[in-house]
Amino acid sequence: MGWRLSFFLIQFLTGLSSAAVLFLVASGLSLIFGVTRILNFAHGSLYMLGAFISYTLVQHLGDGVLGFWGSLLLASCATAAIGTIIEILILRRIYHVPELFQLLATFALLLVFQDITLHIWGPEDLLGPQAPSLSGSIEILGEAFPTYDLFLIGLAGVVITGLYLLLFKTRWGVLLRAATEDREMLANLGVNQKWLFTSVFALGSFLAGLGGALQLPRESVSLSMDMNVIIDVFVVIVIGGLGSLRGTVLSAIIVGLVRAFGILIFPEITLVLLFLIMAIVLIFKPHGLFGKAEDSVIASSQLASGALCPAPKWGRTLAVVIAAGLLTLPLFVGDYGLVLTSEIMIWALFAVSLHFIMSPGGVGVFGHALYFGLGAYATALLTKYLAVTMPVALLASPLAAILGAVLFGWFCVRSQGMYLAMLTFAFAQMVWAVAFQWYDVTGGDNGMLGIWPAEWASNKTAFYYMTYALCGAGILLLRSFIFTPFGYALRAVRDQSKRAEALGLNAMRLQWIGMGVAGAFAGLAGSLFAYSKGSVFPTSLDIHTTLNAFVMVMIGGFNTLTGPLVGSVIYIMLETEISRVSEVWRLLLGSIILAIVIFFPQGLVGAFNKRFIKVKE
Repeated sequence: MGWRLSFFLIQFLTGLSSAAVLFLVASGLSLIFGVTRILNFAHGSLYMLGAFISYTLVQHLGDGVLGFWGSLLLASCATAAIGTIIEILILRRIYHVPELFQLLATFALLLVFQDITLHIWGPEDLLGPQAPSLSGSIEILGEAFPTYDLFLIGLAGVVITGLYLLLFKTRWGVLLRAATEDREMLANLGVNQKWLFTSVFALGSFLAGLGGALQLPRESVSLSMDMNVIIDVFVVIVIGGLGSLRGTVLSAIIVGLVRAFGILIFPEITLVLLFLIMAIVLIFKPHGLFGKAEDSVIASSQLASGALCPAPKWGRTLAVVIAAGLLTLPLFVGDYGLVLTSEIMIWALFAVSLHFIMSPGGVGVFGHALYFGLGAYATALLTKYLAVTMPVALLASPLAAILGAVLFGWFCVRSQGMYLAMLTFAFAQMVWAVAFQWYDVTGGDNGMLGIWPAEWASNKTAFYYMTYALCGAGILLLRSFIFTPFGYALRAVRDQSKRAEALGLNAMRLQWIGMGVAGAFAGLAGSLFAYSKGSVFPTSLDIHTTLNAFVMVMIGGFNTLTGPLVGSVIYIMLETEISRVSEVWRLLLGSIILAIVIFFPQGLVGAFNKRFIKVKE
C-alpha cells in the first residue's frame, strides 16, 4: 500500500510540474486575450523562441549557476522585447479590424517565426544542459523525484502570487482589469490604451519565453514546440475560461494531472482524454469554468456584416467564362497543371463549405477539418476493408461527414462565440487522436496508403474532369442555399438572433442543419483529396487543415461569395510555387498574408468590391 501511495504521489507531482510550465505560457496568453481580445496563435512561437534563445545564451555564457539562470532570464526578456515589437509594429495596426483578421495575422506570424527559427538554428533538435544544483533528485516516500521538477512547482506558486499582487494590488492591475471589462469606458477616462496593450503583451510574451526557457533541461528544443504547446494552451484557457487567471491555474492543473495519470490508466486513449474533458466542460459550462458570456469574441454579429447579394450580370458572365476555361484546360496544360488545378478545386470546395457555416451561418468553427477528415477516412476505410467502388465511397463520405456534423453539432450549437469554436476544435482533435492512435485500423501516423481512384478515373485528365464536376456542383449548391428560405433564415439568426426567435425561427436547429450542410460538402472534399493523394493521414483532421481553409476564406474576403474561391487559388498557388523556388517559403507566405491583413482587411475581393463596385456582392 505504501508503494502504491508513493507511486501515485510521484505521478501527482509530475503532473503538477508539467502544469507549472503550462500555466506560465497559458497565463501569458490569457492576459493578452483579456485586454486585447486577440487569441494569439503566435504565442507558441514566443514559447519556442524562449527555448532556442536560452539554448544559444547557455552555449555562450556557460552552464554554471550564473550562466544558466542568467541565460534563462535574458532569454525571457528577449522574448518580451520581441513580443513588444510585434505588438507595436503589427498588431497595433489591426486592432480596429475584425477579430478573425487579427487571428489570421497571428497565424501568419507563426509561419514567419517557423522559418526564421529554422534559418537561425537549423532543423535538428537541440539538447540543453541540466540545471546546475538542481540536476539530481530527492526521495519522497522512498521514490525518487527530480529536484528540477519540484523547483518548477515552487516557481509556479511564486508567479501565481506575483500575478495576483500585480493585478489586484497595483494601479496597473486595476487599469488592466478595467480594460478587460470595458475598454471604451477606459478610453473615455483618458487612459492611454496603446501603452497598456503594449505592456500586457510584453508581460505575456515574457511568461511565454520563460516557459520555453524552463523546458531546456527537460526536453529537446525543436521546431515543433510552437504548435505542440499552443494546442495545450488553448485547451487550458478554454477550460478555465478566457481571460480568467484562477481558471487558468485550475485548468493547467487539470491538464497536467490528466496527462500524468492518463498515460497510466488509459494509455490507448491518452490523446483523446484531454479533448474529451474539454468538450465535457464546455457542454455543461459553455463559457468554461470561470469564463463570462461576453468573453465570446467571435459572436455571430461579428462574423459577417451586410447582405450577401447574387452576383451582377457581368459577374455571372465572368463565372461562365472561367468555367469554360477550366473545362478546356486539359487541352493546354500537362499533368502537373491538371494535378495542381484539381487540388485547388478540392480546397476551394472545402473553403466554401467553411465560409457557408461561418459567414451566412454565423457559426465560428476551429474544427471544420473534422468533416474533411471524416470524408477522407470513410473513403479509405471503405476502400481498404470493404473494397467498395469509387462511386459508392464518394457517396458514403459526405454521409459520414453529415453523421459527424449531426452528432457533434448537437452539442456545439448549445455554446456560442469562441467557446463554440473551441468545442468544434475539441471534437476534431478527439477524432484526430483516435485516427492517430488506432494503428490496427487507421495505421496511425503511418496513414492509410493505396487509396487510388478507380481505373476509369486513374488518368489525370479523367480525374480532373470528375473533380471539376463534383466540386463545381458542390460550390454551386452551397451558393444557391444562401438564397433559399433556409439561407435567409440562417442569416436572420446570425444578425438578430432574439428577433429571429421571436418570429418563430429556431436558432439552434437552423445552425445545426447548417453545420450538417457544410459538413457534407467538406466530407466530399475530403474524399476527393484522399483519391488525389492516394493516401490518408491524421493530418487531414488537425487544426492545420482548418487553418488552411480559414486563410483562404479571409484572403479572398469573408463577407463576399467569391472570396473563398479567389483565396483558395491564391493560397495554393503561393504555397506551391513559393515552396518550389524558396527554402523560406513560410516566411514569404506569412509576410504576404500579413500584408493582406494590414492593407486589405476586407480581403482582396472585398477591397475590389469596395473600390470598384461600391457594394458587397
